[in-house]
Amino acid sequence: MSIAGLKKQIYKASQMVSEKVGGAEGTKLDEDFKDLERKVDVTSKAVVEVISKTSEYLQPNPASRAKLSMLNTMSKIRGQVKSPGYPQAEGLLGECMAKYGRDLGEETNFGGALVDAGETMKRLAEVKDSLDIDVKQNFIDPLQSLYDKDIREIQHHLKKLEGRRLDYDYKKKRPGKIPDEEVKQALEKFHESKEVAETSMYNLLETDIEQVSQLSSLVESQLQYHQQAVQILEELSTKLKERITEAQSRPRREYVPKPKPVFEFAESIDQSNGGFTPTVSAPPPARNSDPYLQFGRASIRKPRTPSEQPCCKALYDFEPENEGELGFHEGDIITLTNQIDENWYEGMLRGQSGFFPLNYVEVIVPLSH
Repeated sequence: MSIAGLKKQIYKASQMVSEKVGGAEGTKLDEDFKDLERKVDVTSKAVVEVISKTSEYLQPNPASRAKLSMLNTMSKIRGQVKSPGYPQAEGLLGECMAKYGRDLGEETNFGGALVDAGETMKRLAEVKDSLDIDVKQNFIDPLQSLYDKDIREIQHHLKKLEGRRLDYDYKKKRPGKIPDEEVKQALEKFHESKEVAETSMYNLLETDIEQVSQLSSLVESQLQYHQQAVQILEELSTKLKERITEAQSRPRREYVPKPKPVFEFAESIDQSNGGFTPTVSAPPPARNSDPYLQFGRASIRKPRTPSEQPCCKALYDFEPENEGELGFHEGDIITLTNQIDENWYEGMLRGQSGFFPLNYVEVIVPLSH
């Protein structure tokens, strides 16, 4: 920094202290400028808050959002083109319904209905994914671009204007010590910055119809999503009503109990079972196959001794839901290789590497820092 620049910074700091501590008054900006500045400030806050709330509306689960953000970051680091998507609630519900419907049997009334409902929920999840993509491209991204470019540029001009105002106020209050030519130059720079800031704020507020267009795109995407959802659900409703009608038209099957086992009397009355032998043999007694239960007492199994390398013990079963996650069972000893953030570790188990949540494990040998 040059000597002139250093002096200017000293002047501005001195003037700021005089205003904050000593109560000195600085140059006042006109009311029109203040009104523009207030509206731009509200616009800036609105853009930031609307982007945040729209993301929560599309992806309401904060844990899933944080997990997805971490996985997307790791995908970029690894150079992976496709990153995992947000787990839609409709998709998770659909997987659950379809699984138990197939387990129960599609030939049954309830099992077949569960499969139909599950497939419908999966279709709803796909439509919801399309809504996410449309809203991000046509609403969130344009608003984010507005904030990153136009609003930040205005903030830069306002900050520069404030610095030049402080420099001018310091110099004009010291006649004789500061040359008149230098005071005049400070005033010209102040007016120049004010004009630039005022023009940029005016242009932003005058073109706000662009934000209205982006808001319209959001509503159109929502409308299209709900129309498709209604159509999909109406198809499911028709299927379920047809199942009900068909089931009611079929005659009810009566339950026929199985015949009871027949016992035949033995010839000898000295048998220990009272003189008769059942034709159906009794099942063999249960056998305790646990090698740690001996002579009626449970021997305590010694815990696995960890190696010197960083590792942890699984407290619960963890089923991977996304690419890159490491699955394990309760009691597994996992080698720790890295800590991604405060919630996720990276480790290895049986030759497989991946990510898993910290709260599913107990650290035995911590990672070295």
